Amino acid sequence: MSTKDEQMNEIIKQVEDYGTKFVRLQFVDIHGTPKNMSVSIKKADEVEDIYNDGLLFDGSSIAGFVDIDDSDLLLKPDLSTFSTLPWRPDEKGACRFICDVYHVDETPFEGDPRGILKKSLKSAEDEGYQYNMGPEPEFFLIDEDEDGTIKPADEAWYFDVEPVDQGTDIRREIVLGLEKLDFNIEVSHHEAAYGQHEIDFRFADALKTADAVITFKQAIRALVDNLGYKVTFMPKPFFGQNGSGMHCNQSLFKNGKNVFYDPNTETQLSQEAYYFIGGLLKHAEALSAIISPTVNSYKRLVPGYEAPCYIAYGFKNRSTLLRIPASRGLGTRVECRSADPSCNPYLAFAVLLQAGLDGLNNKIDPGDPIEFNAFEYTPDELAEKGIKTLPTSLWEAYHALEEDEVVKNALGQHTYNQFYKIKRAEWDDYRIQVFDYEVEKFLNV
Repeated sequence: MSTKDEQMNEIIKQVEDYGTKFVRLQFVDIHGTPKNMSVSIKKADEVEDIYNDGLLFDGSSIAGFVDIDDSDLLLKPDLSTFSTLPWRPDEKGACRFICDVYHVDETPFEGDPRGILKKSLKSAEDEGYQYNMGPEPEFFLIDEDEDGTIKPADEAWYFDVEPVDQGTDIRREIVLGLEKLDFNIEVSHHEAAYGQHEIDFRFADALKTADAVITFKQAIRALVDNLGYKVTFMPKPFFGQNGSGMHCNQSLFKNGKNVFYDPNTETQLSQEAYYFIGGLLKHAEALSAIISPTVNSYKRLVPGYEAPCYIAYGFKNRSTLLRIPASRGLGTRVECRSADPSCNPYLAFAVLLQAGLDGLNNKIDPGDPIEFNAFEYTPDELAEKGIKTLPTSLWEAYHALEEDEVVKNALGQHTYNQFYKIKRAEWDDYRIQVFDYEVEKFLNV
């Protein structure tokens, strides 16, 4: 019996044991927003029909997919993603599959974000590499004043405890819910801003991790809503406080060994790791459009709030775009600090991988690390040291993307065109708004 047959038999058995009545077929749009359809089943073995036949849907109604004159697309479940939904009232009454998106002739749809990551991972596999990712998504628990103004749910700081940290019990419920979904949670804690929290899970293959990030955000929203609170993954919801990042810890493995680790160098970092860093630095400006993808993202990437602004790397240095944490051996990794949780993880991981592989294959030298606080220097002083600044707006970022063939190719022509069009429209919509700040400052000019 094949592995797929064994998987299917086990899933059918679980569906029978659970008394499952609904099967959710989930995917994401170009923004990484979860979408799903729920199929009612009368018998457990109907799950096999869903797997074999898939389910047609209107792709023209999904952001970044297809036009109305050629709208039919097909969802087909990935068996390895089967799970229950612990935030639902009857947890086992519904199960979920994450799906891949196909054309009606069952060829992969080129605009499927999950498919784009799978294609990127295949290119790495063809070179003998497994690409692993360990993300650190941050979020805010928020409350509302009587007039509807949002505010942080507490006034706690980094690593604070109850009663000032009002999120202890909420994080506990979130962690327990995520563990039901087979998350390997490493740590949870209050972050450095009022109302801000972080829950980290162990690194894994980048596809599994991207699936997990989508599930993570979806589960947290549902679990927190059930507890009577609200949550936001917005990069910078409050002026004057730190924003929320999603640091991306990357590593390459070959034959079970971490390619980035070399015990015989002074830093215990391999030459391959340095080349990978070189690729990430070379493409940093274009990467920003994908990993910091909203107009709000660039209000986080400013000096003074622990978010990176400068295209450089360091070891202990948290003021740089890339950092090499102290862990070695299997834990040797390159941390990208500019990504935020508003990004689509499938697209983000795909472009980060291709930028790094470009550095590796073309032996791009990253130069020397910097171990000084870059925030203490002016842009002119940093320029004299050869250190460039990350894009300061979505406008700069999407124009950098326009000029970067490696990042564009990682997305594919279809998704690049759709993404560029959407982000240009987002910037145009943003730039014509009139904000309270402008009224207060200029009304009497």
